[in-house]
Amino acid sequence: MALVGRAAHTRWHWPARVRNIVVCDIAAPVPGLPYPLSTPDDLAGTAELVERTGRRCIAVQADVRSLEQMRSVTERAIAEFDRIDILIANAGIASAAPIAEMDEQLWQDMIDTNLTGIFHSFRAVVPHMIERRWGRVVATSSIVARMGMRNAGHYAASKWGVLGLVKSLSLEVAEYGITVNALLPAGVDTDMIQNPATWRLMVPEKENPTKADWLAIIESGPPNGDLIEPAEVAEAVLLLVSEHGRHFNGEAVTISCGGSANLS
Repeated sequence: MALVGRAAHTRWHWPARVRNIVVCDIAAPVPGLPYPLSTPDDLAGTAELVERTGRRCIAVQADVRSLEQMRSVTERAIAEFDRIDILIANAGIASAAPIAEMDEQLWQDMIDTNLTGIFHSFRAVVPHMIERRWGRVVATSSIVARMGMRNAGHYAASKWGVLGLVKSLSLEVAEYGITVNALLPAGVDTDMIQNPATWRLMVPEKENPTKADWLAIIESGPPNGDLIEPAEVAEAVLLLVSEHGRHFNGEAVTISCGGSANLS
């Protein structure tokens, strides 16, 4: 979760309201995931990147699965900076298993993080925005929410649930000057998908596929069908939270390299 903004490259144009940022992450392992999560050093590095742009940044280690911890992060942000203008709810993990064989804990961990974690972020921050009668909220869903995916039904379900939360909250808070939108990217070039477990999922015909095997499949597809850079997603977020994004509300904005062209 990021409050007020998110780490950015210095060339980005920050919305006028963005002055200070609070970022939080569990920054610790989660059992059952096939890839390493970020560390406290990664969290501190994000804060350093933000501060290079001339903004203050507070990095907090917290777990979105806990409403109490999300409320604590929110309270600290308000105590330090007086207000919260923008919430970026970016909770997400990934794992793989067919539904008929899926372990119950694998299912529960996915829902607790990807869906309940978004709810906790909303629940902790939105009352403050209602009181101030202004706010911008963006939650990360996925193009998989709209199309499903073999061996990732729990992931698709959690991201579809995010859409329901976003659309419902957008109706509840529009009268307070708050917009709420979802961003649905396809594959983003991060550690969450750049790992051997994902390569096996995407290249099932090979016993031990490599990153090169997967990239070869992607590159053989349509133009611009390669992996999305994190900065591209961040640029879309910046539009939604800017003054120019005031007419976006209850939207599901896709970045899918054409993958959503045949979806309703």
